[in-house]
Amino acid sequence: MTHTVTLVPGDGVGPEITEVVRSCVAELGTGIEWEVQQAGGSVLEAEKTPLPERVLDSIRRNEVALKGPVETPIGKGFRSVNVQLRQSLDLFASVRPCRYYPGIQSRIRDPEGIDLVIVRENTEDLYAGIEFMESCGADGPFLRFLKEQKGVELGCDTGISIKPISVSGSERIVTFAFEHARSNGRKKVTAIDKANIMKYTDGLFMNVAEEVSRRYPDVAYEHKLVDNMCMQLVQYPERYDVLVLPNLYGDIISDLAAGIIGGLGVAPGANMGSEYAVFEATHGSAPDIAGRDLANPVGILLSTVLMLFHLDERSAAERLQGAIAAVLQEGSQVTADLKRKGDTTPAAGTRAMGRAIAERIQAL
Repeated sequence: MTHTVTLVPGDGVGPEITEVVRSCVAELGTGIEWEVQQAGGSVLEAEKTPLPERVLDSIRRNEVALKGPVETPIGKGFRSVNVQLRQSLDLFASVRPCRYYPGIQSRIRDPEGIDLVIVRENTEDLYAGIEFMESCGADGPFLRFLKEQKGVELGCDTGISIKPISVSGSERIVTFAFEHARSNGRKKVTAIDKANIMKYTDGLFMNVAEEVSRRYPDVAYEHKLVDNMCMQLVQYPERYDVLVLPNLYGDIISDLAAGIIGGLGVAPGANMGSEYAVFEATHGSAPDIAGRDLANPVGILLSTVLMLFHLDERSAAERLQGAIAAVLQEGSQVTADLKRKGDTTPAAGTRAMGRAIAERIQAL
């Protein structure tokens, strides 16, 4: 069966690592046809937007996309392309598997039991972008509203963000988490929030999660506060299976969990909705090493594994995953960030590691 997939190479190291994907997928012999669409900083000047409508149209047409990293300037410039994609296509679920592969350096003493999935709500919470700038010297109707209706008096030099969390948004993300657990043979879902402090938002999320859990008696359920969960993941990561969280906590916990399996360079990601799915590298565009054949392609390759499973190309997904695992475990053809402590042999470049994985695919 042929699948047309939108491919967004992205910025920085994106073109290099997505080229590795194309070569490895070609070795798999699957019917993947790539429709390449440029987005991010590379098109901003020419098209006056980092996310042209043609990119969204392509994803809507093909329903599946693979995306390299794109630039997101801190505190200036354009809004995150990732956020715009999620909101425009209603990609309400961010899925971030965190599985340890032997051969990768980890600060956890015994990382081999780590195999969990983070399901993060993508459209609500503080990332909804409802913000008010500080406005001294001007009329501040929102500050006045807070004072009159809530008795809260804030200085005019205060910036404000609103944290919307709805029953409907919480129900669909928690349901997604339980369905993912059930369909993938996972045994437990842990809902995470700060309901003891934010009772009307996180408390709502907690109550909805508990209600949804009753529909899945075959899947265990528990609740954790986000600060305690951070400690739990450092001390006992092997105890957890599927984690479901509101947007902000999910963003933070995703990076923490990536850290215990070796970093963002080995952490795949997917953004899922009812109609569309976008698979992506979770690391940044790394402009400082762009074009130098140094980038680690594992994150985008493991995201491709997720994409192949989604397309029901199970055999191809398992072969690619097995080839990646074999190269990581053997350890001689990996990029510098993946070299084991004390290993003084030369690191492989991006292309060489890609070739090693492609050769393993042939062997498998």
